[in-house]
Formats: sequence, structure tokens, C-alpha cells
Amino acid sequence: MPNQPEMSPATKELLKKVRMMVPPMLEKFHKGMLGRVAVIGGSENYTGAPYFSAMASARLGADLSHVICTPPAANVIKTYSPNLMVHPIMRESPSPSAPSTLATPVIAMLTHLHSIVIGPGLGRDDLMQNTVAEVITAARERKIPLVLDADALLLVQRRPELVKGYKECVLTPNVVEFGRLAESVGLDTKGDTGQEGCKALANALGGVMVVRKGGVDWISDGTDEQTVKSDGQGGKKRSGGQGDTLTGSIGTLLAWRNMYLDGAWDTEGGMGREETLMLAAFGGSAITRECSRLAFGKKGRSLQASDLTDEVPVAFETLIGEKEESKL
Repeated sequence: MPNQPEMSPATKELLKKVRMMVPPMLEKFHKGMLGRVAVIGGSENYTGAPYFSAMASARLGADLSHVICTPPAANVIKTYSPNLMVHPIMRESPSPSAPSTLATPVIAMLTHLHSIVIGPGLGRDDLMQNTVAEVITAARERKIPLVLDADALLLVQRRPELVKGYKECVLTPNVVEFGRLAESVGLDTKGDTGQEGCKALANALGGVMVVRKGGVDWISDGTDEQTVKSDGQGGKKRSGGQGDTLTGSIGTLLAWRNMYLDGAWDTEGGMGREETLMLAAFGGSAITRECSRLAFGKKGRSLQASDLTDEVPVAFETLIGEKEESKL
């Protein structure tokens, strides 16, 4: 049993609420009901990020984890794990296909998904960016929850109208991405590293949920009610790829949120859409920070993103666990 993490009383209370969204393991549930999550990203030069995100989703407990990527990336990602469903649909420039054409088979999958993560390994190619813009628009029309990170945030920076006002959307910027997003919507957040800047960006984007990553993570949709701090102890190594564990974890929690809101079991708490969106973002942050803490304790400065993947189920059991086994 790993040593227990340090956390504030407020964090403990929020984790108890996250636990209310975790579906029990019931015999009546069939394949796919405990989460169908897709990660859109993965290009010729970036194959690790979508894998880490999709594996975090799977290791947290999603039934089905998809990766939608380019053919060169698909050939590589398939060798990483047989547990992921990999779809070589995306294309980079030059390509004779229009973004709307490339997006069509992805959009056809949307009705079979509970949530979508967009951005890990996406890259900045115009065709890739324009294709996911089509997908975001279609997902929004169908009210499918989105998690946007990495180069998907560049798309938001350029075209904020794609997500503005969409209250089923979570953005997960790091310090540099946050500054660029803030500047793109006319905010001056220089010198602000905490709550107020996070709320301001969320408000400027019409109430999307923002996870402002840092020494502590601030999470807000712009309202006082849904603004919280994730202050769980993390590791001290900032290797690339740790944010992919965050996006995949949030993706699975959003899938479970759907089940909770649909009353798929005898739920408790009476929580609504706004609160449960915040809790999914908070839960993903808390789990990722705990993965980092556990992995750093074992690996120290040699820690890599893959070390967090191995800790996802341990972090879940430590922080949340099954109801009768909760550690808090």
C-alpha cells in the first residue's frame, strides 16, 4: 500500500463527490456502458501523446478507448498496445481530401461515444486543425462532452467561437497555453497565476470549464460555485506527456458523468450538469497529480510519462476507490 497523499479537507470532500459519479460494477451493464472514449490526435511526428491519453482512459476504467489519428501514427500506436482501437482516419497536408470529407467518418462515430479528447499529438498542420474544427462543431451539435488540450488549444486560440458558450467543454492549458488563450480573448493575466485569471478566461469563453495547470490546478467555469482548487501533492519532475494522463482521465470521468446524469444506477447526491462537469475535471486533476506523486516516488528524476500510466489504477484506488473501499 503506497503512503497516503497529503491533501486539504476541501479536496477530500470534493473527492467524495467524485466518487458519487463512479458507476458500480453491476451485472446488468454490458460492454461499452462504462465508457466509450475517443482521443483525436496522433500524427507522423507525435505518437506518444494520444497513446498516453487513451491508456489513461482505459486504465481508469473506460470499457472502450479509441485513437483517431493519421495512418503513419496508427501503425506505430498499434504496436504500443493491443487494448486500444486505432482508426487511421486523419490526414496531414498535402492531401486531396477536404477537411469536411475527412471529418465525415469521425462524425459518424460520435453517436457511439460518451466523450472525446482532442489535441494529444494533433500537431499544427492546417488540414489536421481544420478537420478537428469540423468534428468540434458536430460534437457540439450533438452535445457530446469535449476535452481540448495541446494543439487543439491553438485552434481555440485562433477560433474561439468553436467552443465559446459550450458548457460541455473542458480546456486544460499549461502556463504558456493559458497565456496565449487569455491574450486571444483580450485578457491581461500577467502576474496572475491563480483563481481570478482562471475564472476570467472561463467567462471570456462563455462558461467553458478551464483547468489551469500549475503548482496547484485551478478549475473554473467562471462562476464562484464551480471554481475549485486541486492541491493534491504531485511529483517534482515535469517531464512531457503528463498532461495526457489528465485528458484521458477526464475523458473517462465525463463518460461516467453521462451515466450518472442518465440515472444508470441508484445514484446519490442529486448533482447537476454544471457541478458534475467541474467534478470530472477536478477528479482528473487529482488522479493525475497522485499518479505523478507515486511515479516520482519510484523513479525520481528519471520519471517519464509512461510511468504515470502504470499508476492510474493505484491513484484511483487511493483517492476514490469502490464505494465500500473508499480510503477517505
